[in-house]
Amino acid sequence: MLVYIVRRFAGMMVVMLLVAMVVFLIARVVPGDPAAVMLGSSATPEDIAALRGRLGLDEPLLTQFLLYLGQIVRFDLGESIFLNRPVAQALAERSELTGLLTMMSVGIAMLIGVPVGILSAAKRGGLVDQTAVGLAMLAASIPSFWIGLTLIKYLAVDHAWFPVAGYGPPDADLIERMRHLVLPAIALGIPNSALILRFTRTSMLDVMSHDYVRTARAKGLPPLVVVLKHALRNAMIPILTVIGLTTAVMIAGAIVTETVFGLPGVGNLIVSAVLRRDYPVIQGALLVVSAIYVLINLTVDLLYAVVDPRVRY
Repeated sequence: MLVYIVRRFAGMMVVMLLVAMVVFLIARVVPGDPAAVMLGSSATPEDIAALRGRLGLDEPLLTQFLLYLGQIVRFDLGESIFLNRPVAQALAERSELTGLLTMMSVGIAMLIGVPVGILSAAKRGGLVDQTAVGLAMLAASIPSFWIGLTLIKYLAVDHAWFPVAGYGPPDADLIERMRHLVLPAIALGIPNSALILRFTRTSMLDVMSHDYVRTARAKGLPPLVVVLKHALRNAMIPILTVIGLTTAVMIAGAIVTETVFGLPGVGNLIVSAVLRRDYPVIQGALLVVSAIYVLINLTVDLLYAVVDPRVRY
């Protein structure tokens, strides 16, 4: 196991190097000049050139990239051009909201996808199965921002059951924060529950066709015991895989959701950084999100051995 983890971490370093290179190039390819954005439309070319020099943007791309790699090796994400503070600090200030939103969204997606997927497999071919599959296809085809706007209209504006937008006052407690995130979490969780539902159903159908499940039924065990104890446990690896992938996708999907609900999270920070051409924030945020994605994949792979003792590394 230790050797496997070391190999995976070595592979992660290579992946992160490639991600850093791609992110750096993408940030430079985006049209616009941070210096021109900062100084405004009335700035002269001389003023823009002087500011580019102070920011180090007049250096060759290779020099800028090597300096950027040097910062990453020192675990330094640089300093924001517009916020005038370290990128790591800016991300840390926004990470609580995005992390809590992601966890709530994953919880909602699992609460919908896993039980309904199990029920759909147990009732294969019946009305319940067809309804579940149809609703999953519908949920997967509806964009999260449309769901968010609909929830705002009916549950926040019309009935005032939940806040319309924002993250609450600065002194709000955790319960109040979570109340502000209920609608965004639903908007993000419902579309992603469809993938979990379909993978759960497919995995359960595959396992329930095996001989040991038929033997358990022949012994007269209750259907609930057969499904949950014998079938579900052996179907967990594909389900864990899709939950891990869905979690990573939700981190990226939080960008749109935070924008719709006016939430000051990491997604909102990235959108603002792109609009202002704040290269250090764009690079740092995308690099951190990519690192989280890779770590999630590693965690899921290690959980395989916990769920199924037959898995060995």
